Amino acid sequence: MPKTLVALRSSSRPLLALISHGRGGPKGNLHLSADQIAAIDRTVRRVPEVMVKVLPKDTNNLGSVGRHLDYIGRYGKLALETDDGERVQGKDAGQRLLEDWDLDLDEDRKEMGLASVSGRAPKLVHKVMLSMPPGTPAKGVLEAARNFAREELALKHRYALVLHTDEPHPHVHLVVKSVSEQGVRLNISPTTLREWRREFARHLRDQGIAANATERAVRGETRTHKPDGIYRATLRGDSTHTRKRAEAVAAELTKGDLRVEPGRTQLVETRREVVRRWMAANESLLSQGQSELAARVRRFAKEMPPAMTEKERVAADLFKRARDPRARDMPIAR
Repeated sequence: MPKTLVALRSSSRPLLALISHGRGGPKGNLHLSADQIAAIDRTVRRVPEVMVKVLPKDTNNLGSVGRHLDYIGRYGKLALETDDGERVQGKDAGQRLLEDWDLDLDEDRKEMGLASVSGRAPKLVHKVMLSMPPGTPAKGVLEAARNFAREELALKHRYALVLHTDEPHPHVHLVVKSVSEQGVRLNISPTTLREWRREFARHLRDQGIAANATERAVRGETRTHKPDGIYRATLRGDSTHTRKRAEAVAAELTKGDLRVEPGRTQLVETRREVVRRWMAANESLLSQGQSELAARVRRFAKEMPPAMTEKERVAADLFKRARDPRARDMPIAR
């Protein structure tokens, strides 16, 4: 019998985890709850996926943190909402928050070597971005972000947030003080990010916004995320990283020797496991009389795009450009 496709959680909101991050479940099909069936339905309908991203740069000195707070407040044009319900606005908003959060004390501890055990300068804050695709109601995104921050951080870590709507995708910048009021340092692990994505999606659905939070591999996506600077430059068509990557692949193709990337075997194996577990989902749904959703699950698994490495995607893009002149002006695959 196939392994289970559902990892049960202790809370009332179970997690659909087709891969379970390498952990196999008990053998046999489980009875799927209404929440689990709803999660499967959202995924195969390709409901918009939330993005929760941690921006890693310039988080460990007062000057950089202050500049970031000023930037997200658009240098006084936007009000920053804090964990205690205050709205801080003005050209000095960043400095006022630094003082209110006592980050200067944390900076002093860092400089004296009292706050670092790794040898690296510890983070004073975490810079988080909560985002949804273009067309999502901005008001709902902001309210969901407020509720998310309140549940995850209130009475523990000081924070400030602000909504930006100057790009097609509405997004909220959330700045969180790393050390809590109780002296506990917040460490954001991959597990934390997965949980935050699920919770942000739940809060969006509470606002009537269709939102989902699944792993890329579960959806059949193999494209890796690029650093924000590379991603934005690629969209503009002037990324030197993307251009050099394309030139290197073109050189290998010219020689007739497109070398296989080391991670391809794991990529293919992961895809095989994902499809197998979707088929297990199909069996469980059929056994519970959910024939229509089971059919959509089968179609979803069948229509997944080929599992391709970045190099293979670039090569396919170059071949397409060679065959179709209309594709030559399009951005290179990223």
